[in-house]
Amino acid sequence: MYASIHKALKRKWILPDIQSGKLFQKGKERNNSGIFYSSGGRYFIWLLAVVFLFSSGDANAQDTLPVNYKARRIALGTSSALLTGSSLLYLNQVWYQQYNTGSFHWFNDNGEWYGLDKAGHAFTTYQTGRLMMGAFEWAGYSRKQKIGLGGTMGLAYMTVIEVMDGYSRGWGFSWGDMGANAIGTALATGQELAWREQRIQLKFSFWTSGLAKYNPSLLGKSGTEQILKDYNGQTHWLSINPSQFMSTSAPFPKWLSIAFGYGAQNMIGARNNPTVLNADGNVLTFPRYQQYYLSLDVQLDRIPTRSRFLKRLFSVIGILKFPAPAIEWRNGKLKGHYLFF
Repeated sequence: MYASIHKALKRKWILPDIQSGKLFQKGKERNNSGIFYSSGGRYFIWLLAVVFLFSSGDANAQDTLPVNYKARRIALGTSSALLTGSSLLYLNQVWYQQYNTGSFHWFNDNGEWYGLDKAGHAFTTYQTGRLMMGAFEWAGYSRKQKIGLGGTMGLAYMTVIEVMDGYSRGWGFSWGDMGANAIGTALATGQELAWREQRIQLKFSFWTSGLAKYNPSLLGKSGTEQILKDYNGQTHWLSINPSQFMSTSAPFPKWLSIAFGYGAQNMIGARNNPTVLNADGNVLTFPRYQQYYLSLDVQLDRIPTRSRFLKRLFSVIGILKFPAPAIEWRNGKLKGHYLFF
């Protein structure tokens, strides 16, 4: 579902264009991938729309009218096929075709972006599996079909993307990406098999880092691009709901979760930062470091509501970490945040 994101652009150095105020680069490029890459990201957004329309937020509710599961299956199958096919076709025509090498090759990008691109892959396949299992339940499929088909759709799509990367001279097939894809899918389907619910969820948040201006071609020029490209602004979360491990009579709020986050800062390049000069010719330094967070989260789909609209909405926007106070650990020091997203 969402995507193959840019596979690491290695830049040798960057110089300022003083007259225009922009940066330009010299040296070879290599694209890198992470969470929501252009059309892969668009596919995820489209798929969210499909799941919003056809989700199973109230699949177990008692309907006063008989449910036409055949029509639901046709709607889900047709929309999923159209979205998947059009996304892959777009990728091939607009992006991969111009980089096609004709020979399959590998690419080791495991040391890039402090692993945040891999976290993006796991998040992508996890949320795809979670949402599509709900959609398959809505369409009346059996539990085995729901898990075996819906739960693995993200892994199947991302595997196709990875193979396409393998035939592109700008990228390559990455076992690190595939491993992350498999982890996300296993987390979604494993919990459904073990508990019939998602007690542990992968979530995402973003806040502008202010670093994209030093390498906009890699980190994004517009705000939308930066959400997809600037790993400095991304935080990936493991959100655990304690009440789902307790008895139903326990007084702990059913909607309250504990979240563990991971991020990194000052990454102007994939593995190493390029040399960046200001208008006066002075070198700007960006010491790279990792960040670890402890925070609270809200599991929206556990908030009681009779509204089908809200159930579907909560299921979709539940991919995002809810803003809350947080404690951050970085460079051996603790830092508190009154509100962190």
